[in-house]
Amino acid sequence: MDFTFTEEQQAAVEAAKAVFSGVAPDAVPSPALTAGAVAEDFDRPLWAKLAASDLLSLVLDAEYGGAGLDPIALCLVLRESARVLARLPLLETSAVALTVQRYGQAELGRELLPAVGRGELALTVAANGRTGHDGAELAVTARRDGEHWLLDGAQTGVPWAQTCDRVAVPAHTIDGHTVLALVPRTHQGVALAEQISTSGERLADLHLEAVRVDAGAVITADGAWEWLRNLLATGTCALTLGLGEAVLAMTGQYTGKREQFGHPVATFQAVAVQAADRYIDLRAMEATLWQAAWRISSGAQGALPVTGDVAVAKIWASEGVRRVVQTAQHLHGGFGADTDCALHRYHAWAKQLELSLGPAAAHEEALGDLLAAHPLGQPA
Repeated sequence: MDFTFTEEQQAAVEAAKAVFSGVAPDAVPSPALTAGAVAEDFDRPLWAKLAASDLLSLVLDAEYGGAGLDPIALCLVLRESARVLARLPLLETSAVALTVQRYGQAELGRELLPAVGRGELALTVAANGRTGHDGAELAVTARRDGEHWLLDGAQTGVPWAQTCDRVAVPAHTIDGHTVLALVPRTHQGVALAEQISTSGERLADLHLEAVRVDAGAVITADGAWEWLRNLLATGTCALTLGLGEAVLAMTGQYTGKREQFGHPVATFQAVAVQAADRYIDLRAMEATLWQAAWRISSGAQGALPVTGDVAVAKIWASEGVRRVVQTAQHLHGGFGADTDCALHRYHAWAKQLELSLGPAAAHEEALGDLLAAHPLGQPA
């Protein structure tokens, strides 16, 4: 088996490193010291740099001005972005764009995707449902009305909703079918209520009242929402991996310099063992991430549906990133809680990502259901 990335994927990583090398994690006020949002908008100058480096068009087909790479390449770039806490709707925009390209009508692709690649259009997703616990597609109803669809309902915790141009909204029809509507942020009948994430970024409670959307902006293909949901989860796992690796590197540097009893604390067995355990967590997070990303990218069959691989990646990501930042705080001592140190920002972002993924126990239960429904040894 060959686990190396392709030349194109490696080139995307190098381009991402070049763009993100100048990003400072503390470029905005600390969420610990700010009552509201740390900023009104995402990092627009950085967004423009990504567009200029062709990283926003990375996964788009050549007909839309893109490089035609796969979700694995996207996850590699997301990993780099999380190392510096880049404040961007990169995951949401890219995931929705990929879904439009894969499942949407050709006219919708021609309308949206070239502008996405140029950095002129930012997209987000309403993926949390009404409460964050129920399926997002159950929170909004959709019914056909001639050449339009009418949407009613609400979604909570929509990232970057106040500043993105369109929101991908999953909704269910009267016969139980799921559709995905690309709704303009300023559309009639759309209302946004301010929310703030654990990391200090703006979220929104999205309310839809008789919102009329052109049929061409609604994706009705079977499997579109499930595919987008799996891609969002896998991309979030990539963010946790990049953040965790940055935090462990910070911890190694600090414990290598901090001395007690005349020796660096990194030389103490108790410190080394804790750091080694967190390294193992990160490698497990990485292995399960690439398994899920490969299944999504290739469409390969397995013993379980791709949702099973995504569940395993989510289990490791949500548990692993929490353990990494907690150990980092412990090994940094009081310095780790100092708001002059960037570690507390990483801790806040890690908690937000963990909450976004949901508890490992829920994913373990879902994985158990899949195992019960798909006996091993039989292709899913």
